[in-house]
Amino acid sequence: MTQTFPLLSRLLHWTMAVLILAMLFVGAAMVSSLSDYSRLVAIHRPLGILLLVLVAVRLINRLLASPPPLPVAMPPLLKFVAHASHWLLYGLMFALPLVGWGMLSAGGYPIPLIGSFHLPPILPHDKALYAILRPAHTVLAYLLFLTFLAHLGAALTHALVFKDGVFRSMVK
Repeated sequence: MTQTFPLLSRLLHWTMAVLILAMLFVGAAMVSSLSDYSRLVAIHRPLGILLLVLVAVRLINRLLASPPPLPVAMPPLLKFVAHASHWLLYGLMFALPLVGWGMLSAGGYPIPLIGSFHLPPILPHDKALYAILRPAHTVLAYLLFLTFLAHLGAALTHALVFKDGVFRSMVK
């Protein structure tokens, strides 16, 4: 019998997967559309903060509710890669919204969320820092997308090739 992740872990995983994918597409649309930029950035900012909050909740949940063990027959190198890639995902899910928030702070841009509620700046207004953080945000977004695709590929490999219950543990 396949052990499964706790319900909260599964809900956070799939909710964040959908939101991250949406965020990546919104971000790509932002840089390619001048006419829709304002509308898209109005979605992008609060969605980024929501993802930051959710990844914090997810990390706490992960530390309190251990995931099911990987299959005993899985080679140690693959187990290492699986664990390392998950921690890379967590790192990127934290870094990307924080770098975005820092970038906007350094650029002197307000960060409205809902109505008149604005996030406080987390970095001083500094054009040179903004010039560093803007491309860093883009690079991190591409890295997150590539890591997301690798994670999806690994999940499908477990589901369709190995058939070892790893994929089932997150969908059951």
